[in-house]
Amino acid sequence: MKGRTILYTGAAGGLGLETTLLLIEGGATVIAIDNDLAKVAQLIKAAADRGPGKLVVSTADLSDLSGFRIRLNTLIAEHGGFDIVINNAAIYPSKPFEDFSVEEHQRVQRINVDAGIVAVQAALPGMRAKAFGRIINIASITLSGGWANLSPYVASKGALVGLTRAWAREFGPDGVTVNAIAPGAFPTDAEKIHPDPESYVRMVLDAQAVKRRGVAGDIAHAIAFFAADEAGFITGQMLHVNGGWVMA
Repeated sequence: MKGRTILYTGAAGGLGLETTLLLIEGGATVIAIDNDLAKVAQLIKAAADRGPGKLVVSTADLSDLSGFRIRLNTLIAEHGGFDIVINNAAIYPSKPFEDFSVEEHQRVQRINVDAGIVAVQAALPGMRAKAFGRIINIASITLSGGWANLSPYVASKGALVGLTRAWAREFGPDGVTVNAIAPGAFPTDAEKIHPDPESYVRMVLDAQAVKRRGVAGDIAHAIAFFAADEAGFITGQMLHVNGGWVMA
């Protein structure tokens, strides 16, 4: 990661923090986009004694696509472009399908997918100029089915997988790889939507082949793998990191 500049949305979240620290330890400059001020403060504190890379924190409203594009252009001017883009930020409202308005569906799509499109559009010219780039989209185990009341979120993650394959085909000649990672069930804030946490944990462990809960480092190392120079012949793929819950 030495010398790489990484744009990482949702970088201070439950899975984002460990990845950010790992990339900084590898020598990268990580531009962390996150609006949760409490988590951002934790990330800044945790990154203070890490190196040799560095952390740059920036806030942005991902639902404001025009504003996000302007912010990215400013960051590119300041840092010389992005070598790696990690599209991780997402919202996950939960309720029955018929209770979602079209506007609510559109908001999930805008934050979970369209903001990622804007990020890639901003980064791509610089990647093409260097003949190097890594785009990593964070998908979800929910694409396998089995989760009710999350239809906008599941649809958004399906869109990211489709874009992963389309972008991989289109950007490959320019030295840019595009891959996706589908995390399984991790003990983050996202699990708070489940009404019976203890029952949910039992269900997760029963479903997994590996009988432990996933930890943030499991995702961090998967992202670092796809971001590495050595992964340059892998593109258009989705890696399941779920303890063997879903096998594909």
